[in-house]
Order: sequence, then C-alpha cells, then structure tokens
Amino acid sequence: MSPWTLSTAAEAMQAGRLTARALVEECLESIDARPELAAFVTITAETARCAADAADSAPGRGPLHGLPLGLKDIIETEGVRTAGGSRLFLDRVPGRSAALWERLEAAGAILLGKTTTWEFAIGGTRQDLPFPPALNPWDVTRETGGSSSGSAAAVAAGMVPGAIGTDTAGSIRVPAAWCGCAGLKPTQGLVSRAGIYPLSHTLDHAGPIAWTVRDCALLMSALAGPDPRDPTTRHAPALDWLGRLDGGVSGLRFGIAEGLLDDIDAEMADGLAAAGRALSDAGAELVSAALPPLRDFDAACNIITRSETFSYYRDALATRPEAFGEETRARMMAGGLVAAAEYIDALRIRTELIEAMERLFTGVDLLLTPLAGSTAPEAGSATSYARLATRPFSVTGSPALSVCSGWGSDGLPLSVQIVGPAYGDPIVLAAGAVIEAALGERERRA
Repeated sequence: MSPWTLSTAAEAMQAGRLTARALVEECLESIDARPELAAFVTITAETARCAADAADSAPGRGPLHGLPLGLKDIIETEGVRTAGGSRLFLDRVPGRSAALWERLEAAGAILLGKTTTWEFAIGGTRQDLPFPPALNPWDVTRETGGSSSGSAAAVAAGMVPGAIGTDTAGSIRVPAAWCGCAGLKPTQGLVSRAGIYPLSHTLDHAGPIAWTVRDCALLMSALAGPDPRDPTTRHAPALDWLGRLDGGVSGLRFGIAEGLLDDIDAEMADGLAAAGRALSDAGAELVSAALPPLRDFDAACNIITRSETFSYYRDALATRPEAFGEETRARMMAGGLVAAAEYIDALRIRTELIEAMERLFTGVDLLLTPLAGSTAPEAGSATSYARLATRPFSVTGSPALSVCSGWGSDGLPLSVQIVGPAYGDPIVLAAGAVIEAALGERERRA
C-alpha cells in the first residue's frame, strides 16, 4: 500500500524526498497486491511511468505536479479507452479528454488508470457486465457503494492518492463514506462536465475522492473553473480552496437536519454526535434545522434522472439492447414511461426545493447530516440507495461533503455529511477538516 496522500506526496517531492516515478511504482505495486478489489478497469502503467519521468526531469508545473490519479471510467480520456462499464462502448477510445482531465493534466497530474464504475453510472453491481464490480477494501463481502465505486476503493486501499468521481444522486459521497474516504460533490457549475458520459444534465456533478479533506481541496484548486464546453460553469466565482481550509468553524451556525434519516442505527448516530462535538468544541453553534420531506427530493430526483437518462440512450436501447446489463436496461427503460407533464412537474418541484434550501441557509451557515443509515451493508444489497441522505443536495446543487466520523464495531467506517449554500464549498471543506482532526490519524486498508 502506498502511504502517501496527495498533500504529503507533494511536500515530499518539493523537498526532494520522493520522485514521481517512485510514487507511480508504489501505486502500481499496490494495485497488483489486491487484484480482487477490481478497482481499475484500465491501468495506464507505461504512459504513467513516462509522465512521471518527465515530471522528475522538469520543474514543477502546478499544484498536482507528478501526482498520480485514478479517473472514473465514464470520464473521457484521449487515446485511452472509456467504456463506461458497458459493452456498448467496450472498444471506444475518445479523441479528446474531458475538460476536467485537461485541467488536472495541466496542473501536473498523471493518469494512473480508469476506475471501475457502475454501467453508465446507473447500472448497479449485477454480474452480467464486462467488468467485475469493485469490492470494499475494508471487507470484500460488504457494499462499496456506487457509482464511483472503483475510485473510492482505490483511494481507500492506497492504490492511488486521489481519484475523480461523478455524483448525480450520491455517487461520490456514498462510496467515499463506505470506504472511509473524503468525497466532495461540489456546487453544481464549479467543475465542467464536458466529456463525461451523461446521466442527467440537470443533476450531474463531478468532484474529488481522496483520503483527506485537504486533498479534496487540493484537487478542487485545479478542477474548478469556467469551461466554454460546459455553459453551466460560466458564472462560477473563483474560490480560495486551500486558504480557507485551516480557518476553522468558530462562530458558524450548523443546522442539525431534522427527519432527514429517522432510522439511522445507534453507531451511525454516535458518529454523528461525535462530529457535532468536534464542531462545537471548535467554536461552532449547533441548532435544529428542518428540511422539506426527503420523499419530495427522492421523487424529483427519480423522475428527472430516469427521464433524462432514457433520452440519452434511447436509440442504443432500441437498436442494441443486448449491449446493456439487465439492471441498467431496466432502469433506463423506466424513464420512457415518464410522461412529459410529470417531468415538467419534477423540474418545477426542484425549483421550489432549491428556494427552500436558500431560505434555510439564511438562518444557518452549514448543515450537519447523517449520510447513510449504517456502515456498508452486504455486497449487492444497496443498489437502490435506500436509507441515504444524498439526493436532496444533488437536487439543489448544493456543495456536500462525505467525511469519516469514526469506526463501527464491525471495523467499518462511519460517516457524516456536511452541506453548504451555493459556492460555500471552501467552508464545507474547512468543517470537514475539523472533524478529521478530532478523529486523529487513520490508516487506509491495505
């Protein structure tokens, strides 16, 4: 297992204690050591070695100089297969990379490989797909979560110090939570989605998964910014990602979301309480906050995602249905049954929910919520995302962070979710850093 985080590796390289080539080799050895996890579908070993050698022979090019990353396999990479976890694109090699990878590469990052994803970020963990599902490094009989399953598993196992995922209803935050990582779904519009296979243009996000909140901030310093290929990014402000990180939470009001998950188990409740104590000890005020019913967010999310997904893939579903996995095909086809009036109603309800969230943040600075009802359940049992509190903040586009809050009696990670107003991402990360600091040093699962 490579012991490096992005931040510690960057510091060691600047001090001359580590080379990019040595770090790449450590990561490749870690991948080879745990093939059963199936965290990667494509490993770009030779190109990564060449890029590392070039990084070692040149002065620093950016904040991610010489740092290897994993990239979810629905994010296009020039010259490298991007299959989307599907037979439909099994041989597809894009001619241009996604905008976010162009930004990361310009900041000095090295592509180590493409990480396992649920088929087109919707298909679950059935065994009828061309790639095996990624397994949880803490316990391979437990759920990894999806759809950014390989990205979280790779980070948790020390195969790579950071990775990129996507999130439409929880697909960054849930795998991060169940694998003990930090995962940020940024404010929608901060990170370009150009060159990412779509699930829902209304709700899709892209963002980082890393071992620490600091590493998420480091990745966001390169990821965030306007992109002419994605018009949703044009009006996003420039944010101070690393400068705010150590600013603490003193004087901030945290809303404890009422009724978001009424049935979390006792250990997850203990983890939530521990996170609350860490924030309170750091000078924050905890108050009660009421959100609209979870069912309203769920209904809007389901109708919007199913409708839009069907619209993207309906031609392939009609002409090549056998190219899709059974679960993917069934979920996509369900979108064809949604009436136009229902879709329009869901968009209207989404607008109302966004307005309700904006009103909520006039009284509190951030929200502290549970994310899941329990630690990672048995593998294959969590493809519908029951007992999860991620969808509301995909619907509203709010920044939402999954952060480790302790360990259950089963040895599996506990987690909480921190949510902020639009473009409050740096403060969200600062709050996550407080919780991580209170938890203390933790080791990845080799």
